[in-house]
This record gives sequence, C-alpha cells and structure tokens, in this order.
Amino acid sequence: MNDTFTLHRGTAPLLVSLPHDGTYLPDDIAATLTPSARRVPDTDWHVSRLYAFARELGASILVPRCSRYVVDLNRPPDDVSLYPGQNTTGLCPTVQFSGEPVYLNGREPDTAAIAARVETCWKPYHVALADELARLHGMHGRVVLWEGHSIRSVVPFLFEGRLPDFNLGTANGASCSPALQQRLVDVLEAQADHSFVVNGRFKGGYITRHYGRPADGIEAVQLELAQVTYMDEATCLYDADLAVRPQALIRRLLEAALAA
Repeated sequence: MNDTFTLHRGTAPLLVSLPHDGTYLPDDIAATLTPSARRVPDTDWHVSRLYAFARELGASILVPRCSRYVVDLNRPPDDVSLYPGQNTTGLCPTVQFSGEPVYLNGREPDTAAIAARVETCWKPYHVALADELARLHGMHGRVVLWEGHSIRSVVPFLFEGRLPDFNLGTANGASCSPALQQRLVDVLEAQADHSFVVNGRFKGGYITRHYGRPADGIEAVQLELAQVTYMDEATCLYDADLAVRPQALIRRLLEAALAA
C-alpha cells in the first residue's frame, strides 16, 4: 500500500480528487523551507472534511498525504505553465501565493530532486487516479472526475479583487459535456447564497485538462472554492456552522454530476 495517498473506493461513477489537501513535509524538505512555508499556508484547507459526505453518494475519494510544496499533483510533470502570461506556481513551487519564497536562499530543489519527488509522490497519485477512473468507467460506462480545491478569497499574486465563492472550471468546456456543464450552472443559478463563475480565473488544472475526455465517457470538472465560505482564513480553522450552506451546495452539484 502506497503511503503517499489514501483512496476510498466507492461504487458510483464519481471520483473526488483532492490533490492539494496534504500537509505533510518530509524532514529533509522541511529543513530547506522558510519558516512561513513550513506552515504550508497554500494548502486547500479542510477540503477532505468538506467533501466527506461524498461517501454517502457512493463516490470514490483520493487524498494525498504530502503538501503541494513537496510536489504539486495538479501540475504537468514537464512543468509547462497552465496559465501562460499569468502568475502561477509550478511543479515544485518556489514562491508562495503571498509572493514570499518557499525556500531558504540557495536551497531550492535541483533537477534530480524534482525528478525524485515526481517518482515518489506525483506518479503514485496519478497511477491511482487513472486506475480508479478506469475501474469506475468499467462498471458504469461513464465516470465524472471532480477536482475539489479551495483558496483564500483574496490573493493579489494570482488575481485581482475578491474571488467568487464557487469557481467552476471545465477547460472552457473541453473537459466535460455541454450537458454536464449546464446541469452544474443550473444548480448554481438556482441559489442565491453564493457568487459563482464558470471558466473564470480558474479553468481547471492539469488533472482536469489531462483526464477529461468526454467523448470517451470520462468527464472532469474542477471546483475552486473561496475559503472564506467555510473557514476563518486568518486562523485556517474550519467553521462547521459556516460550512453548512456551501457544503449543501456542493452536494447538489455532485448529485447533478451523477445524473445521467
């Protein structure tokens, strides 16, 4: 059993992937990070808790152990930018969302170190993801890959102003069918609690773009959720009362994703 991720295998045609939920830093890597980076501030905090209900829907759930500062599972292994011309972070990030450095001066990973992290953390996650998609597709003839993400509502390094609460990404419609995207939009338009946008600043990362093949019955959607909707962004503490409404809306979105 690989100890770099956990996989709950469900029976429904739905795989929830949470690639930025991990917080673990191996000691040798932690020693090279700045004090602020050791607190892994760019974690998608508490998304495992937020999506725990998905088991009730029969979903499979894939969660990594390591922080994105070890290796970003939602970046391509060749580290080609997903947003050319815009600020972003790479396969082994060297800058935090705050603009501060991740590493102590001169301690950034070299090519060999990056390759080792890809081998030990990135590849196992993607093998598990691909295998689970294949298993569920074999059972149902179709499967939806749901990429669950969250981020602080205000990150000037990445975007101007305040981020909408719910940010759906479908690679501009390429990673899922028009029918699925419309069902999700219908759910969002039917509520008034949260602002939303489709294919705005966050159009879907590597996982959404790489695995979404709607013509083959594999659809992929990314949801980037503003953390202010379910937690205290200053303390990074989960707020169970605050989370009730966004969690209920996520449930309705997943139910719409399961609707054939």
